[in-house]
Amino acid sequence: MVFADLFFLYFFLPLCLIFYFANKELKNKNTVLIVFSFIFYAWGEPLCVFLLVFTAFLNWYIGKVIGKFRETPMAKLALAGAVIIDLISLMIFKYSGFIVENLNTLFHSAMPVPQISLPIGISFFTFQAISYVIDCYWETVEPQQSFSKFLLYLSLFPQLVAGPIVRYSVVASEIDKRRSTATDISEGSMRMIVGLAKKVIIANNLYAIVTQFFGNDITNLSFLGTWYTVIVYSLYVYFDFSGYSDIAIGLGRIFGFHFDENFNYPFICKTVSEFWQRWHISLSSFFRDYLFYAPIFGRPRKYFNLFLVWFCTGMWHGAEWNFIFWGLYFGIFIFIETKLGKKRMKKWPLWATHLYSKLVIAVGFGIFYFSDLGQLGHFFLNILGISMITNGNSFADIITWNSFLSNIFLIILAVIVSMPILPKLKYFFFSWGNNTVYTTGKIMGAVGCAYLMIMSSILLVDSTNNPFLYFRF
Repeated sequence: MVFADLFFLYFFLPLCLIFYFANKELKNKNTVLIVFSFIFYAWGEPLCVFLLVFTAFLNWYIGKVIGKFRETPMAKLALAGAVIIDLISLMIFKYSGFIVENLNTLFHSAMPVPQISLPIGISFFTFQAISYVIDCYWETVEPQQSFSKFLLYLSLFPQLVAGPIVRYSVVASEIDKRRSTATDISEGSMRMIVGLAKKVIIANNLYAIVTQFFGNDITNLSFLGTWYTVIVYSLYVYFDFSGYSDIAIGLGRIFGFHFDENFNYPFICKTVSEFWQRWHISLSSFFRDYLFYAPIFGRPRKYFNLFLVWFCTGMWHGAEWNFIFWGLYFGIFIFIETKLGKKRMKKWPLWATHLYSKLVIAVGFGIFYFSDLGQLGHFFLNILGISMITNGNSFADIITWNSFLSNIFLIILAVIVSMPILPKLKYFFFSWGNNTVYTTGKIMGAVGCAYLMIMSSILLVDSTNNPFLYFRF
């Protein structure tokens, strides 16, 4: 089941809310969320629920063992066992085919390639489980004694299949004690609607441009056509994934949970390092806290750990070489920025830092898109202008120009919405202490969200499938 679907919006979610708010006891509310989360996850892949329950039970039990045998070899052994089993499970379902294919290529063998369906959201709930047992070992959190409460944490449907990666410490107190205020319901609903509009109104239309140019062989695509499309693709990925995160955070807020932000207007960054402090924050912080500072071979090794983090970041996104290249690509630029130092980079002109960071980011998204390494090679030839010499490609073409003119308002809208304008508007209307201004802001927000909901619903009527990009990760 996906959020950008009329069945979810007008049947599943209202039914869940009715049962949830009809119960006064928090224990019953939690049970409602677990049941609906299972229905949500099992909608397309019912057998994968067993993997989710197994992962939940294993890590819940290991957490209790760690709590019982704190500061003993048994606790360390239990932690290692949980992390290893979690990672083996992830490797089997997500990477076994990739590993066998590469072994066959390397050794000229003919081992059968496993054809295992990838459980939706396995990367997200596996990393949440790993973060929990590590935090139990570090005594950052107390082990949850109730399996049902831990199962709620791991299976909560707003963030189950595409994140953000929610730390147990963020929601631990709210699992046991929370309430949904009128403000929570209002703010959560508006956040959800904005996220839905990002996906349906902006992301889906941007992706239509991407498939027009990148959906086929790009060997003869012009220099400007390649740059135009990869910039549009960068915007698409942002609106698709941040839209999902907004919906997840909004839904969580309605139920009384306060998830951490996953995006913080990444395209206003001045460096690549800053971009990754603003993009997919839950994944970046996971690797920062649990891998970057890890004592490899006895002690933390700054640059080795840096490239290990970016190798793992690439691998996390998928079992394809282009994702590994993509991760290491960003790792190289962050390494360069680390060596240059923040003080030296601050001396650059503002226009230069923005131009540098946006060019690096856009090329990175090109690497992210092309799993076919042959097409990835042509992408680099096109974007560097080399194909104009070697293949006679044009600098520009009429199809690209016509596409740009036809979609100019969509692109302008996407650029504007990717900037932190909405928070400034909220600050303007809600921070003056003037009742008239405050009321005006509330009315405008309600009318705006109603309009976005109607427009999104209309666009979904003729749409049969609206999967979010990060569902496959």
